[in-house]
Amino acid sequence: MSYSTLRTCAHCGKSNRVPAAHLADSGRCGVCKSILPPQGAPLEADETSFAEIVGNVPVPVLVDFWAEWCGPCRMAAPELQELARETAGKALILKVNTEECPRLAAQFGVQSIPNFVVLRGGKSVFQQAGLVARSEMRRWLGV
Repeated sequence: MSYSTLRTCAHCGKSNRVPAAHLADSGRCGVCKSILPPQGAPLEADETSFAEIVGNVPVPVLVDFWAEWCGPCRMAAPELQELARETAGKALILKVNTEECPRLAAQFGVQSIPNFVVLRGGKSVFQQAGLVARSEMRRWLGV
């Protein structure tokens, strides 16, 4: 089964399935045909959804490796929320909980969190650990 997420139509309130390849695209509601904006919030990802999303989206992906107990991770969360809103349609923000997905964290050599990885075309192009400003994250994405 392929990954999809649900996007709620702001006009009629109905849920619409959006496949991974179209997360950065605008679409139309299947019920009322109103425009559905691109993904504008961070998405939680596990090993399965991560592979499908980064393998199919045509835009850069910023991955936040984090844990609930991590203070700097909690400080980064509102910045990532705002960055996702600002870069909707131009980039995606994924959040990977290192406690729930340790193999994925190990795959990227994550030893401290928060840890940020930028992927383009499914390949890692940049990685940095530690809390940074949203403007720096935007610069990494090139958007």
